[in-house]
Amino acid sequence: MSAIGKGLKRRGRLVREAVSRPRRNLDAVPGPRPATDPYTAPPASRLVQSPVFVLSSVRSGSTLLRVLLNSHSRIRAPHEMHLRTVHVNLSREFTADAMRALHLDKDELEHVLWDRVLHLELTRSGKDVIVDKTPPNTLIWPRLHRCWPDARYILLLRHPGAVVASLTDRRADPDPEAVRAEVLHYSEKLEEARRNLDPHVITYEELTAEPEKVTRGICDHLGLPWEPGMLDYGSQDHGTFRPQLGDWSSTIKSGRIQTARTADPDVELPPRLTELAQAWGYPV
Repeated sequence: MSAIGKGLKRRGRLVREAVSRPRRNLDAVPGPRPATDPYTAPPASRLVQSPVFVLSSVRSGSTLLRVLLNSHSRIRAPHEMHLRTVHVNLSREFTADAMRALHLDKDELEHVLWDRVLHLELTRSGKDVIVDKTPPNTLIWPRLHRCWPDARYILLLRHPGAVVASLTDRRADPDPEAVRAEVLHYSEKLEEARRNLDPHVITYEELTAEPEKVTRGICDHLGLPWEPGMLDYGSQDHGTFRPQLGDWSSTIKSGRIQTARTADPDVELPPRLTELAQAWGYPV
């Protein structure tokens, strides 16, 4: 009888809790988190010590460079991976404290995840050098440098006027002012990277005009032997060419290196973009 009585009381308590309003102090309800956390975790170890990043603006020929590099027997250059959009969510009020006890924070957790993605792709490919050519990586180059202090960089430049023209042609209803602002934003970040890192600098114009010379220089920079098959990228499988993963135009699908389109002399550039073009050796 005692056991039955306890069971009935317990059931009555559970029923009352089920139909009553939830308490604000329940563990299941996440509490407010501070807007900023001053703690910065030390870098964790990396599975991929020296990845290669192609820094470029959009519409600068980075997909062509990718498939040329991916045609090398030791280089894996997959489609755009967009690592900067892969995030970690610390969903509970105590999660940050738990991670801090492991010498981790949100940024470093994301770095570990990014590194794991690169390592997984490299392992699957059976190659030993991985290249990520996602253009928006240019906008976060300081964080890439923090994540991988030993990373290597290829800076791919193209005449800003040609980038403006190409981007305008690609948009369905382009806003000229917005297009120029976007190209300027990328160009400023490229100039920052050029001045602060030690990148191997190439141009899209030279890549299409003298592909063997340029790819030989890249291989020397990476400490790899040059392979003639790099120039015959159309004979190899580089995955599907589609939006958000790189260029998908008929030019790249042709499997042939085609001469870069020159800058339109009628395209008006902002003064700062003109200044950057001159700094990169382009006529304006």
